[in-house]
Amino acid sequence: MPTSSTQNLSAFALLTVLACAPAAAAEPPGYTLARQGDMHDFDFLGGAWTTVQRRLKARNTGSRDWEEFPANLCLTQYLDGIANVDELHMPTLGRRGLTLRAFDTQKRQWSIYWVSSPSGRLDPIPVVGGFQGGRGEFYGEDKDGDKPVKVRFIWENLDRDHARWAQAFSYDDKTWETNWTAEFTRADPARVCDQGRPRRS
Repeated sequence: MPTSSTQNLSAFALLTVLACAPAAAAEPPGYTLARQGDMHDFDFLGGAWTTVQRRLKARNTGSRDWEEFPANLCLTQYLDGIANVDELHMPTLGRRGLTLRAFDTQKRQWSIYWVSSPSGRLDPIPVVGGFQGGRGEFYGEDKDGDKPVKVRFIWENLDRDHARWAQAFSYDDKTWETNWTAEFTRADPARVCDQGRPRRS
């Protein structure tokens, strides 16, 4: 049976090991780069959509002041569905955006990249993840101005004709602030799209 002095030494050694161990990296709730999905996750999004976009006017300030605007989206699949590209036209803002999604068949993960018409730059680091049932979660890292942020996309396939998307940032690795949402309603491609791209009025 160990003596009390031996027990004290063992406890001291354990505390020393724990104190010297590197602290676990702080991460906001749910954050993971290991989430997987299926190559057909985004099949539901093919075609034409009208959308209602809501964007937070000021991020990371505690603001609850949102702007709302319409946008049309057209999505085309490539490479038998393991890649797709959509273009989003925001007529009242005079802006467009392009999303590129690619499915890594070995990791079984989607990588999602964004290009905005004002800058023309492809985001260098994608959000990655996949769907479980009708809900997809995608995470990554970026900068909001000069502030590093964790990024979360949530996609919801609500039914054949409706979908929802939301973007959130974490500035403190503890909480999420949703700063952009979109409600999607399926539309007639002949009316909304022209050769796979949104028509411009």
